[in-house]
Amino acid sequence: MTFAPVPRASVSDHVFGQLRDAILSGRYRPEETLPGERELAAAFAVNRHAVREALRRLQQLGLVRVSQGDATRVLDWRVHAGLDLALSLARSADVLPVETLVRDMLEMRACVGIDAARLCAERGDPAVTAALVQAAEEYALLTPDLPRMDEANIAVWRLIVRGSGNTAYLLAFNSLVAGAFALGEVPPDARAAELLDVAGHRRLAAAIAAGQGAEAARHAQALLTAPVTTPTTPVPRREA
Repeated sequence: MTFAPVPRASVSDHVFGQLRDAILSGRYRPEETLPGERELAAAFAVNRHAVREALRRLQQLGLVRVSQGDATRVLDWRVHAGLDLALSLARSADVLPVETLVRDMLEMRACVGIDAARLCAERGDPAVTAALVQAAEEYALLTPDLPRMDEANIAVWRLIVRGSGNTAYLLAFNSLVAGAFALGEVPPDARAAELLDVAGHRRLAAAIAAGQGAEAARHAQALLTAPVTTPTTPVPRREA
């Protein structure tokens, strides 16, 4: 396999990125071995330290297994990788080779959000619920500015996930937000049905504030499973 020599700045980043993409694209398949450090250093025209650092990062992402004094073996990312792989790709504007990635991440977002809303209502932190009701009202004032509503929507859900008291949900939420739905860019206008449902956001906040877990989950589901489509005409402020 031929690799392109890389600039001297952030050398290990370039080595890491090319090897990562070679693994994800299937050029190196699970259980295959990568070339040795010396061979990779020659192929990339870099020193072995840069190669070693790149391999360490690949191992942290669950893409390879590096054995002391042995070959570096490629792992199946579908078995060993986590959301940190999505974040790594997001930073380089790459994507996973999965056609249904946007759908998959939106489904995960819905699952986390629905249960987080239920837990937030049931665990009822007064400071969080008060902030959430206020955030829902401030959110309504942004209609119909979809880009600003998109940003405010993240703030609303951050409060809900924080109020759920579930650290795993919080970490998953952070990954989804940082990765722009884990690499599947969904523009705000494609989520207009969700974002412009101001009444739905108010109902969700009110249910959480009232400690109604089942109702909160129902309203969260309605919002997070709204059709992802692009509106043909803008929605007036009063109607929204």
